[in-house]
Amino acid sequence: MSIAEIESKYTSGVYTKRPLAMVRGKGAHLWDAEGKEYIDCVGGQGAANVGHANPAVADAIAEQARTLISLTEIFYNDKRAAMEEKLIAIAPNKANRVFLSNSGAEAIEAAIKFARYTTGRTGIVAMMRGFHGRTMGALSATYEPKYRDPFVPLVPGFSHIPFDNLDKARAAITEETAGVIVEIVQGEGGVRPASREFLLGLQDLCRERGAMLIADEVQTGFGRTGKMFASEHYGLDADLVAVAKSIAGGMPMGATLIGERVKKLEPMIHGSTFGGNPLACAAGLAAIGFIEKENLPARAAELGAYTMGRLQRIESPVIREVRGMGLLIGVELKQKVTPYLAALMERGVLALPAGLNVLRLLPPLVIEKSDLDIVVDTIEQVLNQSNDAN
Repeated sequence: MSIAEIESKYTSGVYTKRPLAMVRGKGAHLWDAEGKEYIDCVGGQGAANVGHANPAVADAIAEQARTLISLTEIFYNDKRAAMEEKLIAIAPNKANRVFLSNSGAEAIEAAIKFARYTTGRTGIVAMMRGFHGRTMGALSATYEPKYRDPFVPLVPGFSHIPFDNLDKARAAITEETAGVIVEIVQGEGGVRPASREFLLGLQDLCRERGAMLIADEVQTGFGRTGKMFASEHYGLDADLVAVAKSIAGGMPMGATLIGERVKKLEPMIHGSTFGGNPLACAAGLAAIGFIEKENLPARAAELGAYTMGRLQRIESPVIREVRGMGLLIGVELKQKVTPYLAALMERGVLALPAGLNVLRLLPPLVIEKSDLDIVVDTIEQVLNQSNDAN
């Protein structure tokens, strides 16, 4: 049986798979089982900022795997200590502590628990179109009904307000609100950056009313938007910042950066068996070191502005708007995006949807400008071919 046939026989069924079996990657390129090469603008859904098979990360993993792979946090560890120190040094908020976990959803779950624990309140205000994960707490903060409806009732106490609407936020945040959770740029919700007024207004409201501000930087962290974290574009100082995806160069890892307004956390209030394991921490130190050495945030800013400029110059009645931040780019179409993703894939370009009609580009930040030119040219060809057919 082929790779696809074996997976189709035994996989859970919860994933919609594309008809490709990927077996190798390098930088911003992937190869399938037949040897065909693709330019990857899926980028591990944001987990491949430093590129596939990054040598620095691979070497760190190999060395640590021969030393110590797993160690729970009931013991101290050199790699964990170094990783925590590094995260606090680069944190976009006034963090002085960090909780290490295994994924973005876990980082969000921890932030929700810490907000409730600190305030003694239960209410969580989230945003319409927001996406924060699929575990029960993170799912309760997520807005899209197709993710939520099969699992109701969800965790009580969650409400949703329009994104980037400060008046609605002012009405929703009360003395019952434990935390307000927001993406700096809504990814799954259509690649929509928040305004400075909205984010800083949320921060002021949370300070005024005793709630914790939770910034979801799972997709926007580690150079993606042109800064190490998207919060830095706004001078935002969230009480809790959830990060993951590219934190460890593709290894499963998450972290919750804990600000000074968060209450002291008592032993056993939360935990994770694999959180902060030496292998992930070694990968994380190598990945962050590579991001800093190669100045990937500045690279993302430059290449993102270039790519968005080229996309905005495409003359096509199919395009409604091009928006984004750094190398997190969305092309909103006037039609459903799925057929265009398939057409791009046939031409060797891999991209993501963001909702029903937004084409999302999340390439590794090491991608070459020449590859981005090919990506834009291919998008233009696909859109124009579709328009000609109509």
